Amino acid sequence: MQGKLNVDVKGKTVDEHTRCTHYHSTRDVIAIRMKCCNEYYACIDCHTETADHAACVWPAAEFDAKAVLCGECYHELTIAEYLQSGHQCPFCKANFNPGCSNHYHYYFAVE
Repeated sequence: MQGKLNVDVKGKTVDEHTRCTHYHSTRDVIAIRMKCCNEYYACIDCHTETADHAACVWPAAEFDAKAVLCGECYHELTIAEYLQSGHQCPFCKANFNPGCSNHYHYYFAVE
């Protein structure tokens, strides 16, 4: 899927809002740039199923990296902005899935 910012989001059946076959509710509107390959994926499952390498997490020292894409406004958020967003895009106010916080450890070095 090619976003408005010309960002390619990889995954299984990604729509124009970054939803995939694994996560496709109205709030599943983010993609994450994976630390291991610098590519945006709709979710960790999409990365596992389609990439030819293992995923690795972003270290806390790099939480200023733009690595989260809002699938509504296509704004790239830093990891810190995303983690502190309260499950809402700080730019367009789209609601993010609060359940994603259960998966942060797949992407970010959080405790």
